[in-house]
This record gives sequence, structure tokens and C-alpha cells, in this order.
Amino acid sequence: MKHHLSYLFSFILLWGGLTLPLQARELPEFTKMVEQYGPAVVNISTTAKKPAAMPDEPSDRQPRGIPDLPEDSPFNDFFRHFFDEEGDSFPEQRPSTSLGSGFIISADGYVVTNNHVIEEAEEVVVRLTDRRSFEAKVIGSDKRSDLALLKVEATNLPAVKFGSANDLKVGEWVLAIGSPFGFENSATAGIVSAKGRSLPNDNYIPFIQTDVAINPGNSGGPLFNLDGEVVGINSQIYSRTGGFMGLSFAIPVEVMQNVIDQLKTSGKVARGWLGVLIQDVNRELAESFGMEKPRGALVAKILHGSPAEEAKFKVGDIIINFNGKDVERSSELPPIVGSTKIGTAAQTTILRNGQELTVEVTIGELPAEDDIVATTKGGKGGKSITSDRLGMSVRDLTDKERETLDISEGGVVVEHLKSGIARDAGIRKGDVILKMGDSDIQNPNQFKEILAKLEPGQSVPILVHRGDSPLFLALKIPAKK
Repeated sequence: MKHHLSYLFSFILLWGGLTLPLQARELPEFTKMVEQYGPAVVNISTTAKKPAAMPDEPSDRQPRGIPDLPEDSPFNDFFRHFFDEEGDSFPEQRPSTSLGSGFIISADGYVVTNNHVIEEAEEVVVRLTDRRSFEAKVIGSDKRSDLALLKVEATNLPAVKFGSANDLKVGEWVLAIGSPFGFENSATAGIVSAKGRSLPNDNYIPFIQTDVAINPGNSGGPLFNLDGEVVGINSQIYSRTGGFMGLSFAIPVEVMQNVIDQLKTSGKVARGWLGVLIQDVNRELAESFGMEKPRGALVAKILHGSPAEEAKFKVGDIIINFNGKDVERSSELPPIVGSTKIGTAAQTTILRNGQELTVEVTIGELPAEDDIVATTKGGKGGKSITSDRLGMSVRDLTDKERETLDISEGGVVVEHLKSGIARDAGIRKGDVILKMGDSDIQNPNQFKEILAKLEPGQSVPILVHRGDSPLFLALKIPAKK
């Protein structure tokens, strides 16, 4: 009877056009992967010393149990002695702990985790699934990639094997193992949502985006493909609540291998450096630069003493290819440059004034800190010039503003702004206008002259300095009615 019902159900599916593909009928089997590679995933706990709250804070005003007595009360010494033999009710430091994940990459005890898991830790303890625990030594860490290499004194440990994040496809199944909220060796699965994601303050990592359930404590744990190979390191989540909301980000294994190799050999990480500040080319900017479609990385600033300055790059250049790799979005450029060997002569294709040029640049080493100062503060400058055409007025920079912004010459400050073309283009009060089209702005009078030459219907790129970085905007002059 059961066989007859099975045949009937299959017939109904076929007759109704509901035949399912093999991939939909057979979901991935993760049990063997967890059994085989789960033991290589470890729980990491750290201990650090944090300053205690100051005594004058209301919550710590008195140690628990001590009554609030007048300062001259004879009972003060008694209670202080009873609750704290040394008479010190407020210790200078108190221990704090944190939890994370990691994984063993070699049988002799090398372990990989996130930098933020072990940052500022005085003690790092690695716990295995067989309940053994080891105090780990931090071999090295790298804040930019958020990776750290640890070493425990042990042998014959279970280790993971590596795959390739480059071979991952969007929609492919992946598995994560870690310790969310301290629940050790928890497995979660999902798919690759996107590749090459750029996140704020993480310009050198082309993240793998997944919908795998990642929560606090998963940080530093591995992301596996269906072959049981590590393809990424779970690092960040997007969340408004502190918990999983469907967006997780992992560092590609290729980035990890490069960083770990350098930490192992030298204890630090060196990256290639071009020395430009860049931004994306949107539709309006593409039109203003005379491009058929948006692409490339638009150079908004060239840092002094950088390889780009030596190679004669110019502000307004659009990098469309670097060392044989096309650059469609600005976020693609930093990882390519960062992974380029220092001292390499790289061939760069740029768009300049509508023409393609090839510029050779010798890659330098990324400095520890990019010293870029930016705020728009200072007293009043010189005479203002108002443009009714744009709906704003501009003035010269003060000496203090030039010193603060590191602008030695040229530029005008947007002093007043009202509804009009400038505001529609995204210009804000306090912006410093450095360039319009192909012309560097020297002073308010010259700015007015350049503006007067713009034709109705013309779109022109305009470079402004805002906050801590330069920014290109597209200014479009309305056509005459």
C-alpha cells in the first residue's frame, strides 16, 4: 500500500509540473563535517585588567554593605577594616573576561582568531572540544585585517584544511562552527549572499557576506565550504540589536593566509600603498566626466610623499585597471594594492580628461597611520562672493583653516548656502571647494569667473574638502527653458 501511495504522489508531482531539481530535493549533509572538523574549532577566553569605576560615581560610591556615615564618624575605620582589611574600598583595577572562537591551523599548536577577541588581553586560554585547555601565546596580531595568530604548547592536534574563497559562488552553502554566547562548538549553516563586500573602516578586506547565523562569541571561528575546507573567518555582523539579523561577514581565507604568514615570519604585516584617497563614480559623476557608464576609483586626494605623487597622478584621475585587474568599484582597489608586493612597478590604467593613459607606479609600504587632519574650523576669512546662480556664497580660507586642513594654497569655503543648484548637488556649508572641472580654485574671484563660463545643461565635477576627506560631487547647470 505504501509503495502505491509513493508512486501516486510521484505521478501527481510530474503531472502537475512540480518536478523538483536534485539540489532542492537533497539538502546538504553537515553531520560528517561537524564530526570531522569540529574538534579543530576552539573556544577562546581572555582576561584583562580594566580600571575600576571612580569612587565618586553614584553606583560605586560605597562598597556593598557599608553604611553611608559622616566623614568624622568613629565607625568609619571599623567598617572599612571589616569589609576591606587593607582599608582600600576601591581597587585600581578589576579583571574582565571575553569569549570568542578560533581554529587550529597546524598540529603543532598554531591557532587563528580575530584581533578584537584577544586585543589588550593579559591572558588568553584556548579550550578544545575534548575539554583540554592551554594558555596561549600571542605570536602577532593585525588590527587592519582583524586577525591574530596564537600558539599553544601541544602536539598532534586536529587541524583544519584550507580551501579558496575565490572559488566560492553566491548561493553556495557554507557552515560555521563557533561559540556564540559561550555555547561551545555550535554549528550553523547558510549560503553565500555576496562577495567582495567593503565595510566602513575595513578598506583592505573584500568580505564574504553570508546569511549564516553568527552571534557574539562566533568571532574568529571558521567558515567551511561543503568540502570541509575553511574559506573564511567569521568576523562581523550587521545588527541593530546586538544579535544576528541575517547579515554576517567573513574574512576570505586568502587574506588570512597572507596575514598569518607575515605574522609568523616577522610578527607584523606590511601592505602595498598607493597613497590616494578615492571614491566611487556614480551616475552623475560619470556624466560630468564624460563617461558612458560609472566605473573605476576616482582620485579625490593624493597624499604628500606617496608613490602616487611620485608617479604624477592627478586629482580627478579615474583608475580603471591596476596591474591587469579591472577596477569597477572603488572598494576593489585597496585590497588589490594592499596585496601587491612592496617595491613592485605596477601598471595602472587611468582616465584623465576623457583619455585612457597608462601610468607606472612603484608600490610603497602602507604607513602605520595615515596622518590626515580635517575639520573646518577657524575665524572669518576674506571678502565673500555670492553666486545667485548656485545659491551660495564663498570666501578665502583663513591661515588657521589652511594649517588645520593642510591646504597650503587655493580653495574657497562655502560660507552661506540656500536652496538651489549647489545644495541639490550635495554641497554643504563649510565645504572647501578645491577644483571645478579641470580648474583648480585659487580664490573667490577666479571661482566666479569659472562659474560664469559654464554652459546651461553642462555637468561638471566639483571637488570639495569635507570633514576628514575630499569628495567629488557632480554639479549640473540647468538648461535654459
